[in-house]
Amino acid sequence: MRVIKVVDYDPCWPRLFAEISTEISILLGDRLLSIDHIGSTSVPGLPAKPKIDLAAVMISEAFLSAAIEIVRAADFVFHGDTGEQRWAFTRDHEGYGFRLYLCGPNNRAHRDRILFRDYLRDHPERAKAYADLKRRVATEADGDWEFYTGGKTDFVSETVRLAALRM
Repeated sequence: MRVIKVVDYDPCWPRLFAEISTEISILLGDRLLSIDHIGSTSVPGLPAKPKIDLAAVMISEAFLSAAIEIVRAADFVFHGDTGEQRWAFTRDHEGYGFRLYLCGPNNRAHRDRILFRDYLRDHPERAKAYADLKRRVATEADGDWEFYTGGKTDFVSETVRLAALRM
């Protein structure tokens, strides 16, 4: 099993997001509605796995098939549909990695990730609680990724619920 590595926040993460975001923007062009920095690396000060998560939202579901093929041809490893109508890709880069998700404009999973991110950005006490949870669960998981992910599920769901109440 691969060790689950949660590291302190790295101020380089926004720059790494910007670099890969520029590449994705060039690849997908005018079919792209937005590229969002999601996941723990998108929350200043939050510890995270050293992998930058990005979501590329297409202007229409109709462009997803072509976008998938374009990204596959651009040296990303394709992992298929996450089960949420989001297609996942990864690429390693100088000690860090990138995880790219492609989705359509009204994707609920993407919306929830934005709600989660923004809530943690606006509520430092909640972000600290999440950081503590991530470190504890990573240690307890002992390389078991399902345990790690499952150990955060209730916290994430509750945070999304709290964020949705603000809307």
